[in-house]
Amino acid sequence: MKKEMLSAKEVVEGIKSGNISCEELVSKIYERIERSELNAFISLNKENAVEKAREVDKRKNEEEYSRKKLLGVPIAIKDSISTKGIQTTCASRILNGYVPPYDAAVIEALKREGAIIIGKTNMDEFCMGTSTETSYYGPTRNPHDLSRVPGGSSGGSAAAISAGETVLALGSDTGGSIRCPASFCGVVGLKPTYGLVSRYGLIAYANSLEQIGPMASNVSDTALLLEVISMKDQRDCTQMKIKNNATTNYLASSISRHEDANIDKEVKCMRIGVPKEFIEGVSPIVEKSVWNAMQKFEDSGATIEEISMHGLNLKYALASYYIIAMSEASSNLARFDGLRYGLRPGKDGGDWHATFSRIRGEGFGEEVKRRIILGTYALSAGYYGRYYLKALKVRTLIKNEFINALKEYDILAMPTMPFVAFELGERIKDPLSLYLADVNTVPVNLAGVPSISIPCEFSNGLPTGLQLVGRHFEEDEILKAAFIFELV
Repeated sequence: MKKEMLSAKEVVEGIKSGNISCEELVSKIYERIERSELNAFISLNKENAVEKAREVDKRKNEEEYSRKKLLGVPIAIKDSISTKGIQTTCASRILNGYVPPYDAAVIEALKREGAIIIGKTNMDEFCMGTSTETSYYGPTRNPHDLSRVPGGSSGGSAAAISAGETVLALGSDTGGSIRCPASFCGVVGLKPTYGLVSRYGLIAYANSLEQIGPMASNVSDTALLLEVISMKDQRDCTQMKIKNNATTNYLASSISRHEDANIDKEVKCMRIGVPKEFIEGVSPIVEKSVWNAMQKFEDSGATIEEISMHGLNLKYALASYYIIAMSEASSNLARFDGLRYGLRPGKDGGDWHATFSRIRGEGFGEEVKRRIILGTYALSAGYYGRYYLKALKVRTLIKNEFINALKEYDILAMPTMPFVAFELGERIKDPLSLYLADVNTVPVNLAGVPSISIPCEFSNGLPTGLQLVGRHFEEDEILKAAFIFELV
């Protein structure tokens, strides 16, 4: 099922040279989507996308267009990111039919650089899930095996890239929602440092944890997309002020300059730590693939050491994450009541409380309701200090542990997921087993550090993912390491 697709660089160069017709490329992608069995998209933007493609073909030689970094490149957008004029549902019934009147900051950036929005991708409802099975619009399937999940919550974005139904995609990552589907679908997905990419226009699940990030079929495209979306935005007060607010040239700083003989020197200077806490308990297939990847780095000259992050107890990390995430979700999702926008089923009985409860009861899925209830409980009087404040303290300890480990090593390496993609319906009835699946990804969100998942090896036709973690705002270092691994 997996299909090859041109890289973003090839698309841009082909369009500018006249060797590729943007309209033909976009039409071919829509033909592929319409034949697809994946259910990777919730909404398509076909009429507008084809019109934009024709404009690109017509004006590609104009100076204004020739400078655009993503000229004519098709991109899919996770359905939790606001897109003006295109339905945005968060895969929930309660937002069915909602069309935002504004674009998210990252969408504005994409449009400035000439990207063409193909459509909005399927996801776990309000980003709450690890398999894209909680979507009101039905589950997405894994391109490598249609009986298996693509991961979540950005499963539609990863599946679309893997199946050649787009060139690039955006996802969002609260506890692994970019890296998990990247691992399960065999693509590249990067969670930026918290505060690097503007969250303006991202429909919030857990404000202090989530980040919008790039997804692509290769590391170079991932770096290019990160470069485009990491501009400074005054509307997001959580965005950090770094490097004089200038956009970092990730493609040049982490990749382009290493496409020559200097790559050997770069690898030999690289120190990679492999925390044993992230290896223990994963499936033998995944463990083997990670150590094989480390062997490749070592053979290329990098220094590899197994380490212990003594202060990091993954059991507490997982509990801390879910208390914080569910608490923030219970607050954020209180705005969805069907009274101002979204779902408004049946007739109102005149009682506001009854109407509010009925709409939310019918509009939210079971997993979303479960997390709202748990989060409300954790924030309630008498439990706020016992649960939420304690979780915040654990979060600080975990962040410090990552900072200390990354003082000694340039990068930390570990499995992205503890196992390969599981079958549809296998875990959805056991929420705890799905929560436990995030054991290797949520500590990174708690620490706020950047992390990338890259394809590692295949086992029985299913991909495994290697996760590389770096220091705050040093995305170029993990991109460099990922690019080197892609080459060897």
